[in-house]
Amino acid sequence: MNGPLAGLRVVEIAGLGPTPFAAMTLADMGAEVIRIARPGARHLLGLDYDILNRGRGFIELDLKAPEGREVARRLILKADALIEGMRPGAMERLGFGPEDFPGNPRLVYGRMTGWGQEGPLAKTAGHDIGYIALTGALHAIGPEETPVAPLNLLGDFGGGGIFLAFGIVCGMLEAQRSGKGQVVDAAITDGVAHLMAMIRGMAAAGQWQDRRESNILDGAAPYYAVYRCKCGGHMAVGAIEQQFWAELLSRLGLDPAALPDRADRANWPALRDMLAQRFAVRTRDEWTAVFDGSDACAAPVLTIAEAPTHPHNAARGTYVEHQGMVQPAPAPRLSRTPGTIAGASQVEPLDPAEVLARWGA
Repeated sequence: MNGPLAGLRVVEIAGLGPTPFAAMTLADMGAEVIRIARPGARHLLGLDYDILNRGRGFIELDLKAPEGREVARRLILKADALIEGMRPGAMERLGFGPEDFPGNPRLVYGRMTGWGQEGPLAKTAGHDIGYIALTGALHAIGPEETPVAPLNLLGDFGGGGIFLAFGIVCGMLEAQRSGKGQVVDAAITDGVAHLMAMIRGMAAAGQWQDRRESNILDGAAPYYAVYRCKCGGHMAVGAIEQQFWAELLSRLGLDPAALPDRADRANWPALRDMLAQRFAVRTRDEWTAVFDGSDACAAPVLTIAEAPTHPHNAARGTYVEHQGMVQPAPAPRLSRTPGTIAGASQVEPLDPAEVLARWGA
């Protein structure tokens, strides 16, 4: 491993969603991550190979048994960071709380939850959709009639896993200066609230209406919307700036002088209808060819299966094949110490004795 985090060791307590995503991100950047899984545990979704578990091996330990706790403790005492996603208090009951490792003062203790370590909801169950609901984000997404869940990208991974990974890296960087670790309390609600900074700022300035399909970025604007094509596929349009709008209209064969003024929001529905009618006369792929190489800010809406083969994605190597599965390449890209997917055991557990010996635990 020679990425920017090479030489750093992380213990991951097996979990779902944002915790393995954070661990994957750290492993992609060169950290050696060992996942501790329950003996014989099966993936919740029945997956034989989970992309989120790539690039690192795992050992099976029963943390309720003295022998399992001893092995885990020895590893954590040698780790730079720990990742866990249990409900508040669960790790403490196992004797694995942040205060239980005085022999490793540099340990950065990463805690991933939906609600955070404290607060009225801290110890209650939840999922992505509930977390983004309480931040105002879900209310802003979808058609006028009802909010629509944006997969679990916004909460679990955007507001959760990435913020946890960022917090852990910040903690490890600071520990190199101070010699002291700290707890990273990564709550999905906090992360999503942070992601909403620009929208909240626009709302405070009177530039965002607190209802769906009424704003520039929520599908109401004719120049920032999705249009259905003749084939049933769709084109995404993001021609916000005037020069890009002009290019879009030119490629569509529409005369700007014959269209209502887009600066007047009252004209948005009519403009949307005009563009919808125009997009409907050609297929998605035909429109893709029309807009290719232009500044019209129009792109085909690709399926999950199509995305890896798009010429731009292919040229950049945005997707790679690893262990027989096409998956996203490590991101972001570093010029001198780029991330890579490490070759590590994914299906079969590692020998705990071998891991302990390698870590000098």
